[in-house]
Amino acid sequence: MRFKGDEGQGLVEYALVLVLVAVVVIAILALLGPFISEWLSSAGEWLQQITGS
Repeated sequence: MRFKGDEGQGLVEYALVLVLVAVVVIAILALLGPFISEWLSSAGEWLQQITGS
C-alpha cells in the first residue's frame, strides 16, 4: 500500500545508507591510517631499491 508523498522515502533510505558507509570508511581510515602510511613508505623504499634510483 502506497501513501501519497512516500516517493521520497526511498531516496532518504539511500542517503542514510550512504552516510553510514561514509562513517564506516572514515573510521577505518582513522584507525588504519598510520599503518597504511608506514606500509606505503616501505613499499616506496623497496621500489627505489629495486629500480636503483
